[in-house]
Amino acid sequence: MSTWAPLRSPVYRALWIAQLVSNLGTWMQTVGAQWILVEEPNAAALVAFVQTALALPVMLLSIPSGVLADLVDRRRLLIGAQAGMALASLTLTVFTATGHTTPAVLLSLLFLLGCGQALTAPAWQAIQPELVPRDQITSAAALGSMSINIGRAVGPAIAGVIVSVAGPTVVFGFNTLSFLGIVAVLVVSKWPTRARTLPSERPLAALQAGTRFIRAAPAIRRVLFRAILFIAPASAVWSLLPVIAHSRLGLSSDGYGLLLGALGLGAVCGALGLSRLRVLFTPTQRLALAAILFGFGAVATALVPSVPVVLVLLVGAGLAWLLAMSTLNSTMQLLLPAWVRARGLSVYMLVFMGGQAIGSLLWGLVAGAYGAVTALLIAAGMLACCAVSTLWWPIRHNVEDLDLSPAAFWPEPQLVVEPDPEDGPVLVMRGYDVPPERVAEFTAAMALVGRSRQRTGAMEWRLYRDVGTVDRYVEAFVVRSWAEHMHQHQVRLTARDHEIELTVADFAAGSQTVAHLVAVEPG
Repeated sequence: MSTWAPLRSPVYRALWIAQLVSNLGTWMQTVGAQWILVEEPNAAALVAFVQTALALPVMLLSIPSGVLADLVDRRRLLIGAQAGMALASLTLTVFTATGHTTPAVLLSLLFLLGCGQALTAPAWQAIQPELVPRDQITSAAALGSMSINIGRAVGPAIAGVIVSVAGPTVVFGFNTLSFLGIVAVLVVSKWPTRARTLPSERPLAALQAGTRFIRAAPAIRRVLFRAILFIAPASAVWSLLPVIAHSRLGLSSDGYGLLLGALGLGAVCGALGLSRLRVLFTPTQRLALAAILFGFGAVATALVPSVPVVLVLLVGAGLAWLLAMSTLNSTMQLLLPAWVRARGLSVYMLVFMGGQAIGSLLWGLVAGAYGAVTALLIAAGMLACCAVSTLWWPIRHNVEDLDLSPAAFWPEPQLVVEPDPEDGPVLVMRGYDVPPERVAEFTAAMALVGRSRQRTGAMEWRLYRDVGTVDRYVEAFVVRSWAEHMHQHQVRLTARDHEIELTVADFAAGSQTVAHLVAVEPG
């Protein structure tokens, strides 16, 4: 599948172009904000706070944002968030033009922009499977990463020229227009919306449901684990590259921009060659290759004195970054059904941002104690361990074959009393008749059934043997409320859950053995 295949979709293409322009605006804004602060007292700390003001809201709000993106119309959420960011950016533009942008005002507005980004990111990721076919998700993830890296590589250079000629006001104005461009595309574009036949989940219940899903999905937990193993050491290069550029390679800010440009160029090359790499390597092998290439980049920045050689190896590191991020991101998207996709992706974002933020802090401490070269060599060693660990902890390689389309295959319960939506907890029990010679086969299959029940809403699940009936086994699971059980019935089950349940269908004792019990308070 070609990397460019998702761009055949008019809606995706328009959004991708708008996102690319917005990424350029975001990185240009960062340069303009830092330029305003360089003449202030305590400039070093204030300049560092620029990144903190933008990144902190993402770490704090990514999980609530993911819950919100699964509960409301994602298109409307994106329009509101982008419009809010445009308003904050316009305020910054006006204040700067009139000379009222103090450090406190600047950092406050940047924090608001970070909050908008936190609201946007999970919904933005979650709409991709709604815009492109399932077999193009990996390519879409690569194009998204390429857009970010083009912005990272080109935006600061453009901003440097504009700020030196016209000042930061123009940069902030461009960023405002970039947000309005996304709003315009979202307003004009149409894509299929999710039909809702049940009331929306309550936020706290939705958060708990998302947590249960991830807890009962080993494949997703493995992706998050592999993300930590890669991002934590890789963050050393991003955080220490300015120090290496200045103190060891003797480069100015332009030279540092050239190093960043090499990383961005590598990411673009990685996106262009991704279709070929997908044919040659499994997702796990791509992660191992990414760790090795990025490790070489870390070693080069630590030890190689030649700037051209460092640039070449940083191109390889940029390719590795794109390869790892597109593989991890697309695998997460492909493992998440629509009803919980934004919540799952918000957890991935928290791991990604937290790994970079905490990793950068720790690598800064290590560099302060032992030097930047030592820190980078340690990071390279950890990346080598990350590559080797794929032998024991691979990620699932056939995720594109999983059918996670909604499948409401459970029969509606036969009721003589209609519970209220908030009644509960609800205990569901189902009996199975299992011959002695098939008990091992049955219990192995029921382990997968139990995970399916927990992913779709069960707070507790157990398998029991009925000692009062010959060869009778009973599964029992508890759901928080009747409304949540109805969501489980009608919204959360997928074709994959159906496949799992079919493995025990031969043992089912009949619909008359399915019981729904709603808790009541003794009076």
